Amino acid sequence: MYPLPEQFIKNMKKQLPENEWEAFFGVYAKKPFKGVRLNPLKGGRVALKEKLDFLDASVPWEENGYYTSEEKVGASPYHTAGLFYSQEPSAMCAAPLLDVQAGERVLDLCSAPGGKGTQLACMMEGKGIIMLNEPILSRAKILSQNVERMGIKNAVVTSELPENLSVKFAGYFDKILVDAPCSGEGMFRKNAEEALGEWSEENVAMCAERQAHILKEATKMLRVGGRLVYSTCTFAFAEDEGQVCDYLKNQPQMRLIKQEKLYPHKVDGEGHFAALFEKVSADAEWESRIKDMKAWCSKDAEKVYRDFEKVFFKEKQAKYIHEASGILYALPEGVFDWKGVQVLRVGIRLGEVKNGRFEPSHSLAMCAKKEECNNVLDLDLDDVRLDKYFRGETMEGDLKNGWCLVCVDGYPIGLGKAVNGTVKNHLPKGLRK
Repeated sequence: MYPLPEQFIKNMKKQLPENEWEAFFGVYAKKPFKGVRLNPLKGGRVALKEKLDFLDASVPWEENGYYTSEEKVGASPYHTAGLFYSQEPSAMCAAPLLDVQAGERVLDLCSAPGGKGTQLACMMEGKGIIMLNEPILSRAKILSQNVERMGIKNAVVTSELPENLSVKFAGYFDKILVDAPCSGEGMFRKNAEEALGEWSEENVAMCAERQAHILKEATKMLRVGGRLVYSTCTFAFAEDEGQVCDYLKNQPQMRLIKQEKLYPHKVDGEGHFAALFEKVSADAEWESRIKDMKAWCSKDAEKVYRDFEKVFFKEKQAKYIHEASGILYALPEGVFDWKGVQVLRVGIRLGEVKNGRFEPSHSLAMCAKKEECNNVLDLDLDDVRLDKYFRGETMEGDLKNGWCLVCVDGYPIGLGKAVNGTVKNHLPKGLRK
């Protein structure tokens, strides 16, 4: 157990009644709780639970959330298949407050590494548009990888500062999540060395100032009648309740619906704060006139893809095919024109045309379903070929020559190419173990 900062102890004693001090500070001598969130885009809850033998009790505030005592869930092939996302239990509380519906326009403004953003996407059932933004490019790339692993078809992953986005997307979104960078006091038990090493009163003040700026820009992008959730993983009054008070003073067009604060001595989880707002009147600024993106693809490239599609899939899959820099994408319906925005991922990256032939991408595999495909190598969890696949080796497989979907127990993990009784490995090198 790392020693807590003296000023933090004083602050918490002011915040909590005296009869809770012992319980609150006592949690730092205990192990933190771990959690996973099932991915309904990959299958029904009952079927997924049958595969995952490390699930314990349900997380009360997230219907797909479960506690786990397993230390290395990330090593499971089912994690590679995107059946679940490792997420701290308390961190699951913010996204459900937004009550996201299929077909809406949703923004997660500070999204990396993607826990809350993928949580929102799972609620949308692949319908509507969810924009997942992370200003720091290196973190945005990790976010994009998680979106791919979870098989999300209707996401646009961007890397922009909030003030750059608010000019283009004024009044555009139905729902916005601002999971703001914070001082991390709620993570003192889970990530003790990192969180405690960065903490100071000055850092709290700096975070509060930055959060106010992010909220101001986020508000511009919300339509009238839309809802916004602001969340942190800290206990600091200036970043939580104080931030809410200042926000309501500075943004009179917003009203507070509810706010929640989770303390680790009261729930099985770490510290978290979330507040839900509604926009009740228009901003003084103009609202967006942004148009939908018009998909464009050359006839030759589309024909090559459609020829592949007829062989690989049982039925037509991609409706709107867009070609950019030689890459083909399946665009989600109603996606915005992203000109002027740094985009890392949009919809499904189908693949690219090389020498007149179509070469599918890993993203296509992760969005596919076994029952949709004609040529499938389905490996049991104890099949020795599964380890071979993750090592990037060629495998044996009695399949028709050509591209095939590689699965573990029916869930896609990547692509292979069958050639005369063998399957060449097309798992991206960065995913090999």
